Amino acid sequence: MNKASALTTWPRLQMPGLWLWLAPLILFSALIAGTAIGETSIPIETVLKVLANQLWGAGYSVDRIDAGIIWSYRLSRAVVAACCGAGLALAGVVLQALLRNPLADPYLMGISAGASTGAVLVAIAGFGAGVVTLSAGAMVGAIAAFGLVVVLAYAASNSPGGGAQTSSVIILAGIAGSSLFNALTAFIIAKSASAEQARGIMFWLMGNLSGVRWDNAFLAVPTALGGLLICLWYRRTLDAFTFGVDSAASMGIAVRRDRGILIATVALMTAVMVSMVGAIGFVGLVIPHAMRFLTGSRHTRLVPASALAGAVFLIGADVVSRVLVEGQVLPIGVVTALVGAPVFALILIRGARSQ
Repeated sequence: MNKASALTTWPRLQMPGLWLWLAPLILFSALIAGTAIGETSIPIETVLKVLANQLWGAGYSVDRIDAGIIWSYRLSRAVVAACCGAGLALAGVVLQALLRNPLADPYLMGISAGASTGAVLVAIAGFGAGVVTLSAGAMVGAIAAFGLVVVLAYAASNSPGGGAQTSSVIILAGIAGSSLFNALTAFIIAKSASAEQARGIMFWLMGNLSGVRWDNAFLAVPTALGGLLICLWYRRTLDAFTFGVDSAASMGIAVRRDRGILIATVALMTAVMVSMVGAIGFVGLVIPHAMRFLTGSRHTRLVPASALAGAVFLIGADVVSRVLVEGQVLPIGVVTALVGAPVFALILIRGARSQ
């Protein structure tokens, strides 16, 4: 190998080791920043002292009110935001690979809307008579929504005169499914919820982290980590699916089994996150595209990079939602939509020009 080729290949060879050290540092820095910045700024030194007291019993002298805000409110909120961002970004990576569609994400595919309907059925309409948990109801709704989208896309593609491109059909089916489940959610709220419940649910449906605490984090963390490990385990399968189902089968991939496992993983991650914070759009769309630009399309790099970027992005969006309007906390879905909608438009324009 000559000197020029060595210089060209060195960064790519060193990147996994470099990210192994950088990723925890970046995530920790984002969590600390998300805890320190808010309606009232708290010095980073105070945040670190509270962490040392809680984790190792360091015994630093810290104001009780600051300690309560940091540990019981802001840090748990930042941890859940990181998990939700990572989970939704991973869901976008998987859906875009399986469907070979750059516009696929849990929000546009109706999965988030279905999860919202399932969660509202449990919380408001009493579905399951107290036996079914909020997350279980959300997962049933997410799977039902995705199943409807698949049926609609299949029927449209195989109908007489159905010559539309598969990618367009899937997105249109996702929009139809999302509209249907959003309408069902609104109907359930109007029929079964009190005025106070309706206000709270509508705010939650736009994405709300105000009510999350450590018990939510104890569910979100293993869900996000489990989803990340599964996506990493099937990273070569995702690479194969980007070339099509037939190509994946020719490479020895168990198409039905692996696709079922990955879709179930997406549905579970989306359901758990939506049941805690509501439907947050565009994270699964924006983050995978940004990371492909930086790391390439190989899922060995794309999966962990998307998880990290999604976590940092949603922590940042949560901070913006708290400080953008003085004295008021915006739904986090508003902030992600302000970023995601222009990116969505750019992807559409770029796709149209490339055809």
